[in-house]
Amino acid sequence: MKDVSIIILDFGSQYTQLIARRLREDKVYCEVLPYRTTSDAIKAKNPKGIILSGGPSSVYNEDAYTVDLGVYALGIPVLGICYGMQRIAVDFGGSVIRSDHHEYGQAELTIDLTQNSLLFQGCEDERNVWMSHSDKVDVLPEGFISIAHSTNSPYAAIAHEEKMVYAMQYHPEVHHSEEGYLMLRNFALNICGVTEKWDMGHFLKEQIVKIRAQVGDGKVLCALSGGVDSSVVAALLYEAIGDQLIPVFVDNGVLRKGERESVENIFKVHLKVPLVVADAADLFLGKLAGVTDPETKRKIIGHTFIEVFEAEAKKHEGIKFLAQGTLYPDVIESISPNGASVTIKSHHNVGGLPDWMDFELIEPLRDLFKDEVRRLGTELGLPDYLINRHPFPGPGLAIRIMGEVNRPDLTMLRDADVILLDELKASGYYTKTWQAFVVLLNVKSVGVMGDNRTYDNTVCVRVVEAVDGMTATFAHLPHTLLERISRRIINEVDGINRVVYDISSKPPATIEWE
Repeated sequence: MKDVSIIILDFGSQYTQLIARRLREDKVYCEVLPYRTTSDAIKAKNPKGIILSGGPSSVYNEDAYTVDLGVYALGIPVLGICYGMQRIAVDFGGSVIRSDHHEYGQAELTIDLTQNSLLFQGCEDERNVWMSHSDKVDVLPEGFISIAHSTNSPYAAIAHEEKMVYAMQYHPEVHHSEEGYLMLRNFALNICGVTEKWDMGHFLKEQIVKIRAQVGDGKVLCALSGGVDSSVVAALLYEAIGDQLIPVFVDNGVLRKGERESVENIFKVHLKVPLVVADAADLFLGKLAGVTDPETKRKIIGHTFIEVFEAEAKKHEGIKFLAQGTLYPDVIESISPNGASVTIKSHHNVGGLPDWMDFELIEPLRDLFKDEVRRLGTELGLPDYLINRHPFPGPGLAIRIMGEVNRPDLTMLRDADVILLDELKASGYYTKTWQAFVVLLNVKSVGVMGDNRTYDNTVCVRVVEAVDGMTATFAHLPHTLLERISRRIINEVDGINRVVYDISSKPPATIEWE
């Protein structure tokens, strides 16, 4: 069994895997385990430190998530974050109460310099951090001291230096917490004494060994969309098992303009990977006809993908596995990986798989974020233009049309979408932003074109900046660029007479509209 430098116990926070991501950025090998993992199981992995994540529960609830108290007796440092801090406070004899008011968003953290904690080594005296809590520590446990505070949280960070137990009320793992990455680094390197290095090269080697052991002499059907995630999966599998891989690209009828031709060119011509193309547009659009609910759309697409793959599998002997480009943000928003987190929305390749599916899933990217997948693609030698493509959802344009999906609306949306992308690339903003797309709102408004009254469609342009996709802010594009995008869409796409720009962030909104 491989030793793990840091164990992260998951209490259900939407940000749990971000903790792992921050540590991996510093080449610290870590694993996320359920909060209920026993201290003996943790000890067997020989970690140098343990982190208790945040979570949606309250420690004073009857069904509150608890930790094996033996964790604190292992003699290694422990760090609690948000709910993890409250768990530590109660477990060591302190108390937690309902806060007078919820505290969400930015807060100014003031470090108590008199305490001189290793946790804040190299940090500025005052930093903005991200709070997300409705409970607070009321009474500190014996032996604990406050090492940082904010306006609303006198115990924003606490420590028992002798026992090597630390806790933070805020989330150092999110991008909005200034120097949060440094605090996590201090915990891992300075307090836990981690010296081992881990990177994407290690991950690649580990996955190749794991895939070969799982597949044996069987064959793998790979769901290939042509996006970054599935392309990296296909390249990884081809590296591991060669001709045992059968990559299948499904034309589901809700792709962007020219997407099918682009995918065929990338894989058949540039990567020399054999590619099977399944033309299933009529099948998908037939099943989506009349459907308006976004969750139903996603699940129909998920089910239909599997039907197509099953039909393709019957054409080949020995296929036992289905490979997908599932990422951790897909998982954390769709299901509770450890029974604790709250479902945000179903993803086509996570929440929509039917019970009768008789493939064994292979999802080598399941614990990675998009930026990590891009680095893995570089390790595999994929070209930059493929690695740096914006994310494109599996359900495609179906979740960018509010309401029923039909061919005329798809054509309209494709034409508007390609204008947006062309303008972003020409202006240099494509590589500066995380994701960009057009949404057809199915809302009509009055306009004037050529002295004539129009009553046509409104579309919304959505362009966001993000690091990992778990949080995002709208891109502050120049007004001249927005004006050019709007003018071209209205002038060149029949049926659209109004363009609006989405200035909401994630949270509270999601990046996609459905």
